[in-house]
Amino acid sequence: MPIYIYNSLTRSKEEFLPLNPPKVNIYTCGVTVYDDSHIGHARSLYTFEVIRRYLKYRGFRVRFVRNITDIDDKIIKRANELNISWKSLIEKYIARYYEDLKSLGISKADYEPRATKNIKSMIKYIQKLIKGRFAYVTDSGVYFSVRKFKDYGKLSNRSVDDLLSGVRKEPDDTKEDPLDFALWKKSKQGEPCWNSPWGKGRPGWHIECSVMSQKFLKTDTLDIHAGGVDLVFPHHENEIAQAQALTDKPFTKYWIHHGLLAINAQKMAKSLGNFVTIKDVLDKYPADVLKIFYLQAHYSSPLDFTWERMEEAKQALQRISILAEKAQKRKVSKGLADSGKGIKKIEEIKNKFIEAMDDDFNTPQGLAAIFELINQTNKNIDDLALVKRARKILGELLEIFSISLTTEKQLEKEVRLKIEARDKARLEKDFALSDQIRRELEAEGIILEDTKEGTTWRRKL
Repeated sequence: MPIYIYNSLTRSKEEFLPLNPPKVNIYTCGVTVYDDSHIGHARSLYTFEVIRRYLKYRGFRVRFVRNITDIDDKIIKRANELNISWKSLIEKYIARYYEDLKSLGISKADYEPRATKNIKSMIKYIQKLIKGRFAYVTDSGVYFSVRKFKDYGKLSNRSVDDLLSGVRKEPDDTKEDPLDFALWKKSKQGEPCWNSPWGKGRPGWHIECSVMSQKFLKTDTLDIHAGGVDLVFPHHENEIAQAQALTDKPFTKYWIHHGLLAINAQKMAKSLGNFVTIKDVLDKYPADVLKIFYLQAHYSSPLDFTWERMEEAKQALQRISILAEKAQKRKVSKGLADSGKGIKKIEEIKNKFIEAMDDDFNTPQGLAAIFELINQTNKNIDDLALVKRARKILGELLEIFSISLTTEKQLEKEVRLKIEARDKARLEKDFALSDQIRRELEAEGIILEDTKEGTTWRRKL
């Protein structure tokens, strides 16, 4: 069965035909590391993790790249506000970012390049754009000449004239056109900088992704480029302009954009007091609850976060856990069901899941199929053959959604082994290892409590 993807570039659903099957190259825009990651970032990270896992499940060999923007105006501003070096700031939040990934149970990308580690490649890229007369040098840096790229505005479906009418005139009078964007910015006194043919400075934001996507995926044309809908313009529009001006080839075959996340129907912002970090949520709920919440809406739709909806997601996850526990305990078949017919029904439900995911990764329908599978299994819980097959399929499908099927009994055994390892480390005064084990358990939603009688544990509420 073919997979269909809604392509933001053509504004239509298209059959997914990668350039060199079964290989698939995917690039997603990652975080800018100047603050803790919030649940909007988590939605993006999780959405593309599910897409990556599903394509692998369907037999594709996925090469996945997700960048880290570690030099940016926001980073410089935040470091100045905190009166610390920009390097200290980014190292702190890169570490936090990886802690969040681990807590969410989201795999690292195959490559996670940092902008500051790829400056030389960006400089070479810019030099080629200047040579091709798509870019020009001014006293303040290097700019891309938007009007020289005839397809500018195609992704956002706006003409250059329409874009010009809405643009604010920047204080930089050296630009030939207000729409032209920076490829290289000359640094001011005290700002981070790198040597270049145009003086000391730093790359513009947009050039990072064009360079690193092609460099680490080893191709001029990506199969999939993904990100939030808020990045369509100007970021992704500018990526296309830079890359296609340089190579004269399509930059990306399929563009995938996820919808934005709001908090109680309001845009998330610190000024509104509704900024919810990943850690804020995972202090209250296991990561799988947050994942169930995300899965209930199609990735392209806007999503409204409320604590009430998290409670609903928690109850939904409990239905999965309860069945897993029942299936684990079921030891004998009482022969109350016809395994042949029952198993056939289970396979049909699995196919429903695949049909849903083949249709532009429709996770709400995929999740509905999982709960249909749970209902069917509960109705035939005394049929050992059916339960065994259902549990195997359920594990397969939940793996695509990065959701655990661990039973309480299995979890208790795993936690007890880690507590024993921690106790041993404490006796040997290896407090670094002891703290590491505690943090690892906390990331999995397990809270340790040290008492006079020994260490006890509980799930996060």
